[in-house]
Amino acid sequence: MYGFEAMTFNIHGGFLEAIVRGHRAGLLTTADYNNLCQCETLDDIKMHLSATEYGPYLQNEPSPLHTTTIVEKCTLKLVDDYKNMLCQATEPLSTFLEYITYGHMIDNVVLIVTGTLHERDVQELLEKCHPLGMFDSIATLAVAQNMRELYRLVLVDTPLAPYFSECITSEDLDDMNIEIMRNTLYKAYLEDFYRFCQKLGGATAEIMSDLLAFEADRRAVNITINSIGTELTRDDRKADLILNRYPYGHEELAVCEDIDQVRAVMEKYPPYQSIFAKLSYGESQMLDKAFYEEEVKRLCLAFEQQFHYAVFFAYMRLREQEIRNLMWISECVAQNQKSRVHDSVVFIF
Repeated sequence: MYGFEAMTFNIHGGFLEAIVRGHRAGLLTTADYNNLCQCETLDDIKMHLSATEYGPYLQNEPSPLHTTTIVEKCTLKLVDDYKNMLCQATEPLSTFLEYITYGHMIDNVVLIVTGTLHERDVQELLEKCHPLGMFDSIATLAVAQNMRELYRLVLVDTPLAPYFSECITSEDLDDMNIEIMRNTLYKAYLEDFYRFCQKLGGATAEIMSDLLAFEADRRAVNITINSIGTELTRDDRKADLILNRYPYGHEELAVCEDIDQVRAVMEKYPPYQSIFAKLSYGESQMLDKAFYEEEVKRLCLAFEQQFHYAVFFAYMRLREQEIRNLMWISECVAQNQKSRVHDSVVFIF
């Protein structure tokens, strides 16, 4: 499984692996979440978080607090951890860490283009962008009228340029084309990231192939469910699906007409039987939470092995899930909906 990684890994990667395992120990526990769910106000949440690694980021925030402030400051903690690791990383770890941010870049591009299409203020959109997905020319995305211009004027100088080869068209940007562009970009990104991890070999390739395959399968299911009842043809839908471990499953997903047909397809594959077993027939609202819970289990398992880079990917994803949890709890408290506070919280430890 390991080959000879144990002999040389610590020369360049040992220090940072120790750092990221230390960060992982700072993630919120089930006891923390239970305490947070008892909070009556956002200031109570701030007081509880003051004893965690988020404390220094929230300590100078005045009352009254807003949910956006809590999420913004917690995201800043994630960004600081990432930048600290990136500035100390050498090849190929530095490239691996950069790959982790490409998904956020794609989301930011789609956010700016969609917002511009609906005549939203560019500065307001930039504030909503994820800081890990920012690049120098992102503000000029607003001038593009179609995907060819988007590529030629802005994205040709970004890491996303190679992924645009499959979706450069002269069609005007509308909501449907933008969503197709997002799916096409993600498909190219995940396949490229997968190939890069395979080149690294060893435990990194083994663990990351499983994590990326799960991500691809989850996106395939979501694309299928979201495209039911739209004008997308079966061929369009099939082109957007990310081919992975179960190519026959993707063939079957492309022709599904409702959630129960999707369920019937996915239950044929052992890793997904347990996910769909949690759902009632015809129900899709809790599917995201079921997928997130399965992803968290897989990410935690990445820390059980040593001498590999997947722990960096796992830590970033776990921290992002933690921020989603905090955002949900904060929104429930702010809107006085405490009865729903456990609906979307995914416990990590």
